Amino acid sequence: MSSADGHLYTNPVAENPTDDMASLRELADEMQAGQVQLLLILDKNPVYDAPADLQFAERMFNVKTRIHLGLYEDETSELCQWHIPGLHFLEMWGDLRAYDGTVSLIQPLIAPLYDGKSPYELLAAVLGQSGVSNLDLVRSYWQEQNPSGNFEAMWRTALHNGFMDDTVLPTRSVSLQADFGAAPEAGGGQSLELVFRPDPSLGDGRFANNGWLQELPRPMTKLTWDNAAMISPTTAERLGLADEEVVELRYRERSVRAPILIAPGHADDTVTVHLGYGRTRAGQVGNGAGFNAYALRTSEAPWFDTGLEIVKTGESYPLVRTQGHFAMEGRELVQSASRQEYQAHPDFAQAHGGEEAEHISLYPEYEYNGNAWGMTIDLTTCIGCNACTIACQAENNIPVVGKAEVARSREMHWIRVDTYFEGQLDNPTTHFQPVPCMHCEKAPCETVCPVAATVHNAEGLNDMVYNRCVGTRYCSNNCPYKVRRFNFFQYSNEDVPVLKLLMNPDVTVRQRGVMEKCTYCVQRINAARIEAKKENRVIGDGEVLTACQQACPTQAIIFGNINDPESQVAKSKATPLNYGLLTELNTQPRTTYLAEVKNPNIELGGETS
Repeated sequence: MSSADGHLYTNPVAENPTDDMASLRELADEMQAGQVQLLLILDKNPVYDAPADLQFAERMFNVKTRIHLGLYEDETSELCQWHIPGLHFLEMWGDLRAYDGTVSLIQPLIAPLYDGKSPYELLAAVLGQSGVSNLDLVRSYWQEQNPSGNFEAMWRTALHNGFMDDTVLPTRSVSLQADFGAAPEAGGGQSLELVFRPDPSLGDGRFANNGWLQELPRPMTKLTWDNAAMISPTTAERLGLADEEVVELRYRERSVRAPILIAPGHADDTVTVHLGYGRTRAGQVGNGAGFNAYALRTSEAPWFDTGLEIVKTGESYPLVRTQGHFAMEGRELVQSASRQEYQAHPDFAQAHGGEEAEHISLYPEYEYNGNAWGMTIDLTTCIGCNACTIACQAENNIPVVGKAEVARSREMHWIRVDTYFEGQLDNPTTHFQPVPCMHCEKAPCETVCPVAATVHNAEGLNDMVYNRCVGTRYCSNNCPYKVRRFNFFQYSNEDVPVLKLLMNPDVTVRQRGVMEKCTYCVQRINAARIEAKKENRVIGDGEVLTACQQACPTQAIIFGNINDPESQVAKSKATPLNYGLLTELNTQPRTTYLAEVKNPNIELGGETS
């Protein structure tokens, strides 16, 4: 879609890019000089996350009128005279540009829950256009950009397609600064490098009040509900530091107190701190968790700098992790080989202990005349991102238990991602292994349940009958994979009306005293079965996607009917890379793994086999 003169719609921001940090510094200086009379803050929290040297909180008091628009009351809204509830992006009309400039229209999925306002409406009100709806503001803008008279057709086409034609911006030629790759000067004596990173779950802190993300174990450390000062084992030994020891981080005449976390593979003489913690106005969930790394961050060096000093305090602080041991201790849990090893020995996964033991059992074999559900997880493509864990939690109404309960190993996640380190501590190889319920053919949990709450169904699933469970936990004790979870307390809150919208209505909300675990998303299987029955056909391959499979960004999880030899899961189980976990116990797991095959770059220091 072109303007009247045939050119692409212009984008002032793209044509005149702004240095965000320089712009923020200029604003802070103008606030300090009393030159700002009205300050509009749109869905941002600079009092919390602006660089410490800008002193944003103190300088805000030099502004006569301060208005904050946001989804939540936070550290910034506390210092403003006006806080206007904002609309969630799923509640509003809007527009945006993709990385190449393509314009997309944002359409609301639900009506506003709390009568919030959008940034468009606030800016329009300030400019004297109060009362104009979100939709009208967006429509009128694009109507002005399309004076040719065919706006209605263009608008409906854009809504249908999701984007506007011919809105790609011209390619810009850029070049790196001459000193971009220059290494910073090394600090002397006890000086260390300080590195700031967004938290893997909370980002810059905007999600601090989300209990799901607070409790989600971090990929490399399995840390929950906290951040820490991460250092290498060598640096920890040199400085005489231990895990959970509280130190004072001093940098440019500023300091914060933080617990130490020793991370294998971390760079020496470097301390990494994650942003997003130390909130004071994040809500009941996020307040008080971790320390505020923004207190050390400056506008001149927002991501890394030298000159950090560590001072011991003699105190300790408990860090809670869901995994306390990162070595396999000689067990063949993760099968891994280089590309050269795989080419020389394609059956290495079975040759190194992955081959199933002889099926000897006192119990009869199950016969599956229809579907027989199974899963494979490709360890080569798994990146340990935890998307499967959080997707499973959302899909299956899994509760959050809090830091104290996680410390007692009572986390409720139905699928965990184990991390293992191999080799030297200063430069180990890292392996990730997602572990859901294995849905064993000879499930140890089934034989010990006194009330038949855990049973084998006609399609191979290990079912949990919640209203039979009396909480003996025999099944958990007998499970070698430790994937069953017990509701020690009434974690779910059914009294707050809005929280009912959080729950998946297709999945039971469990009460205390009930054992629960992965079900292969049986509710999705049943939904597909109903549709297939209505259409008088069988369930097609790929028609059922488990939540973890659907969310996996690398498509490492394959699920389907193993009775169908043409299904993806059956084909994957037929490859020489397929192996089961702890198969020497004769559990005959339905969930198996495709062994990890690495292809290291020798020029970058990768090892050959």
